[in-house]
Amino acid sequence: MEVKLTIPFNKPYLTGKETHYIYQAVQSGKISGDGMFTKKCHAFFEERFGFQKCLLTTSCTDALEMAAILLNIEPGDEVILPSYTFVSTANAFVLRGANLVFVDSEKDNPNMDVASIAALITAKTKAIVPVHYAGMACDMDAIMELANKHQIYVVEDAAQAIDAYYTGKDGIQKPLGSIGHLAAFSFHETKNIMSGEGGMLVINDPQFANRAEVIREKGTNRSAFFRGEIDKYGWVDMGSSFLPSDILAAFLFAQLESLTDIQTKRKEIWDAYYAAFAPLAASNKLTLPQMPSYASNNAHMYYVVCASLEERTALILALKEAGIMAVFHYLSLHKSPFYTNKHDGRNLPYTDSFSDCLLRLPMYYELNAADQTRIIEVILKFYMA
Repeated sequence: MEVKLTIPFNKPYLTGKETHYIYQAVQSGKISGDGMFTKKCHAFFEERFGFQKCLLTTSCTDALEMAAILLNIEPGDEVILPSYTFVSTANAFVLRGANLVFVDSEKDNPNMDVASIAALITAKTKAIVPVHYAGMACDMDAIMELANKHQIYVVEDAAQAIDAYYTGKDGIQKPLGSIGHLAAFSFHETKNIMSGEGGMLVINDPQFANRAEVIREKGTNRSAFFRGEIDKYGWVDMGSSFLPSDILAAFLFAQLESLTDIQTKRKEIWDAYYAAFAPLAASNKLTLPQMPSYASNNAHMYYVVCASLEERTALILALKEAGIMAVFHYLSLHKSPFYTNKHDGRNLPYTDSFSDCLLRLPMYYELNAADQTRIIEVILKFYMA
């Protein structure tokens, strides 16, 4: 008999203002892109996090694809990125003809091993794409030093990194997404702040600001026209329809207004997991998230790392039998059916290990204490048996 799952892996949280703002957007008569709520969202990010310029997109995938166009990625160019990431990180550059150069994960966390990047840079390297897994910062000082030395671009994949920070060697705390030349965020329903589907491109290098608007508006200078800067608009560059409806922006703005509350609650849930599993980590029965000293915790997800694929499979089954949904994450991109024959053959052992052993636990705003206790008890029982 199939067990009914009573604790989901994710549950989108509504603040209560989403439909009210959607109504306002509809009543405004401007429900296509770049309406009043889109402008409110842009202003929020630019003022709160100091991003130079923000452009909402229909997804983080679209934001990454815009970044690839902005960097003039062409066939034969090389892009350095982690193998342990969602396929969108790779697809954005494959679509422009780039050759992907995959980097292994760190031993202690799924982020890319920055120390191995230098040996992979060639005359064909056009960009480095660090992915801030679970909202945990990569070593951005080291990455930017390499990028500046070799005159290559950095695109931060900050899909999971809203309200996450990096503390540099200078002691200054910087929001993730504000450090690279470009950055991409996701507002998919599994993220801390969401609009169902949605994303954002952040432009920190002013040389890309005007062209980004053009690319987002199907290759036209339509945005400049509506600002009254030109008397007509036309097709001036390549592009596509990357901008979202203002209805999505209205939904997103309601979430942004509750960012502090959402983050506080998620961090409480994260901390409760960590404290409960500390004894398992102390006895080497389970590995918990290990945060580098330069990274903050935005409580995007809570994961544990099992000792083997077999152990993880058994733990997933134990949770499922208790009505709890837990999921593993990425499969190694360098071993994917699409790219395995194109990969240069290097072994990426830590990537493969996280692919086999990492498990994500239920993590959402409305996860109550009783349900979280139930999840914890199942896992403790599994390892104490």
